[in-house]
Amino acid sequence: DTLPYSIRVLFESSVRHCDGFLVKETDAMNILDWKTKQNHVEVPFCPARVVLQDFTGIPAMVDFAAMREAVRSAGGDPLKVNPACPTDLTVDHSLQIDFSKCAIQNAPNPGGGEQKPLARLSPLKPPLRKPPPCRGQSGCRGSCGAGEAGRGAGAFSAQIENTPILCPFHLQPVPEPETVLKNQEMEFGRNRERLQFFKWSSKVFENISIIPPETGMAHQVNLEYLSRVVFDMKDFLHPDSVVGTDSHTTMVNGLGILGWGVGGIETEAVMLGMPLTLTLPEVVGCELTGTVSPFATSIDIVLSITKHLRQADVAGKFVEFFGNGVSQLSVADRTTIANMCPEYGAILSFFPVDNVTLKHLKHAGFDNAKLEVTEAYLKAVKLFRNDESSSREPEYSQVVQVSLSSIVPYVSGPKRSQDRVAVSNMKSDFQACLNEKSGVKGFQIAAEKQNDIVPVQYEGSEYKLSHGCVVIAAVISCTNNCNPSVMLAAGLLAKKAVEAGLAVKPYIRTSLSPGSGMVTHYLSSSGVLPYLSKLGFEVVGYGCSTCVGNTAPLPEAIRNAIKQGEIIACGVLSGTKNFEGRLCDCVRANYLASPPLVVAYAIAGTVRIDFDSEPLGTGFDGKSIYLRDIWPTRQELHTVEEECVISSMFRELKEKMEKGNKRWNLLEAPESTLFPWDLKSTYIRCPSFFDKLAKEAVPPQAIENAHVLLFLGDSVTTDHISPAGSIARSSAAAKYLTSKGLTPREFNSYGARRGNDAVMTRGTFANIKLLNKFIGKPAPKTVHFPTGQTLDVFEAAELYQKEGIPVIILAGKKYGLGSSRDWAAKGPFLLGVKAVLAESYEKVHRSQLIGIGIAPLQFRPGENPSTLGLTGREQFSILFPPDLSPRMTLDIKTSTGKVFSVIALFENNMEITLYKNGGSLNFVARRFL
Repeated sequence: DTLPYSIRVLFESSVRHCDGFLVKETDAMNILDWKTKQNHVEVPFCPARVVLQDFTGIPAMVDFAAMREAVRSAGGDPLKVNPACPTDLTVDHSLQIDFSKCAIQNAPNPGGGEQKPLARLSPLKPPLRKPPPCRGQSGCRGSCGAGEAGRGAGAFSAQIENTPILCPFHLQPVPEPETVLKNQEMEFGRNRERLQFFKWSSKVFENISIIPPETGMAHQVNLEYLSRVVFDMKDFLHPDSVVGTDSHTTMVNGLGILGWGVGGIETEAVMLGMPLTLTLPEVVGCELTGTVSPFATSIDIVLSITKHLRQADVAGKFVEFFGNGVSQLSVADRTTIANMCPEYGAILSFFPVDNVTLKHLKHAGFDNAKLEVTEAYLKAVKLFRNDESSSREPEYSQVVQVSLSSIVPYVSGPKRSQDRVAVSNMKSDFQACLNEKSGVKGFQIAAEKQNDIVPVQYEGSEYKLSHGCVVIAAVISCTNNCNPSVMLAAGLLAKKAVEAGLAVKPYIRTSLSPGSGMVTHYLSSSGVLPYLSKLGFEVVGYGCSTCVGNTAPLPEAIRNAIKQGEIIACGVLSGTKNFEGRLCDCVRANYLASPPLVVAYAIAGTVRIDFDSEPLGTGFDGKSIYLRDIWPTRQELHTVEEECVISSMFRELKEKMEKGNKRWNLLEAPESTLFPWDLKSTYIRCPSFFDKLAKEAVPPQAIENAHVLLFLGDSVTTDHISPAGSIARSSAAAKYLTSKGLTPREFNSYGARRGNDAVMTRGTFANIKLLNKFIGKPAPKTVHFPTGQTLDVFEAAELYQKEGIPVIILAGKKYGLGSSRDWAAKGPFLLGVKAVLAESYEKVHRSQLIGIGIAPLQFRPGENPSTLGLTGREQFSILFPPDLSPRMTLDIKTSTGKVFSVIALFENNMEITLYKNGGSLNFVARRFL
């Protein structure tokens, strides 16, 4: 009852998997005694499933294919080689933008003459000088110049349909844009070998599911389709949990599913049925109290909680949310907070399942029977969080309190995005800006002119402009405002405003620029789009517009009045850029605000307003209407979001998953038990990890007279070690691909070629910023000491291997920092590296070295190559005793006669077992034998 919910998930897993070897009874008892054992013991964890994306998934599946080959060669049954843990692989990282179409206006021309829209459909080239005519290539039903008249953008709001894809020329619904089709065609052509291999994998391996291209991103598919919350395996129930190779895996913690991102080697180990090992973590309880301000948006809440956690030092810890404020957060809010773990350094941020989660699952497509079983099971095993304040809360390592009442809405401006102003202080802050000297905030307006009013005639009516008047209001759904709730909030506010009789003055340049057609889709399906249009917020297109200065010129009368009266006019937008004069040369004050606040300030017509005490305007009945009268409640937003957005998204994704796609369905792939390796392939190659596989493990061999391949300093990252990104034309990998008849245009990237060990090994240590002390400057080079030649790292390693000389790496502190990458261990192994000797290691990378069969050795405290007088030009000999034990001290002898001691950095007997077997891959392969 006192354990944090996240620790209860670890405990349940340890009890269920306890076999006396991989998971021992003492492991389960250590987790049960979490309060005293946290941070002091290592515990195993067997997640319920694995999620891969294709860049990290292809080397894993290639290893499985190679393992089948090795098991067959050693006399075993290759059909036994399958993932032991349910695995889903989403092909979502292979799409490249070869073609683009942008519905944007020409270069910024603030307040200038007429601007015409620019559209582009071609391989990426400099922008066209003239906008080409719509060719009807996508079935657009709009006016194409020579076709029907009156079917253009003006008819959009009346004819909008519930479709996320619209023609950027006329904003009319279309089946599918040509750019999508062309990019998908290029994707299937460029990656055909990889895709055929994935399809073969889906046919022959059990326990693996391949989600084809064009379905969605791994973390979204994981959240929206793959998540079970509770597993039902042949009528046996257990909690859902997951590890993945995608950094966004932590999103699922918002659904009450324990999960986080790990490296490729750890993922493969889990797929092979082995547990992850982690230090029993501290759990920081984040108590949410109070009531959210009615004007605070989801973005305000998420960013505020993120800020609190960043200040609380939660790095390397679990975070778990509790308190009466948790139920005020929607699942979208929770998953966003959980997804931002990298921002505050936590391993994960866990929201236990509660009534809000169950309600969400209902809209996500869970049927009533599944929901009833889920609720009953979680309550039975005490994994369901009770919303009642009387329920007992767990005990935590420390508690961080966040008062939701303290979270207030902000705007940023008037000249810089970092100058935040609480909405409640907006009126007084703007007054202060008028008084301040010209600078980062001030406008230096004389006191006697601060209340000047300039009358102006516009469209037959007279209006009065004054300092702070709003003349541009743009609702933009980009970057920080793509959360559905904030766009829906703008729409619901507009609906209530129109129904109350409020309007926006006609001279204000209003616009609505959704980030994608999906935004238009849910604004339309929720019924709020006509109300936004009524207030002047018409959909203008899909692209960067207002915040890059692509605003249509203000009416001439308004421009003249502003200039003649030297008025500090304002623009309010929900974008990310607000530099002075950026929107228009006569609009000097620009504020960034949430979408609903943009609509509110547009209705008010000024930023010099206190929303608490001053009305927005007068309604139909002559009564004053305040912002609080029309601001949508969080409950209203949650309801509309769940019913109009969530249901639609899940329904669409489910249809995609069930139907597949035409290209994938027609793609031919072999069905043989063993993969038919194509020796000419430059994408898929059988790796050499199992070349020496025997039924029995060989005791660790001594490393004799090893040369140092690289002599590195502190903070060598996995980026320095493991290849990523494009393949440099002068690199060893490029030379290899050229020798295979490929041109630089056909090189693709290291990520796409992770299934080819020949490319990846040549790319290891190929980073141009690698600082090898043998070279003295950043370069992917080293010295081959027997000949004295300076060579590419791969070329030197290849020579050492031909000569039968083992190699090691010398390094400083924090070797292996950065994101976890399987090839940061696999690459050095294939280069012939037998051991790494460093002052300290990044924890995950140390375990990856063991997992591939490289010994992690550590200098004793206070010692390093400098204190020991090592130049790296010596040869090193290391003897491993048969009774190798965790953190054992070993002696190293050098060719100069020096002897010094190091620590064998194995933390437990399981790691020693893996090392003796030549890594986790060979260990599991022997189990299949």
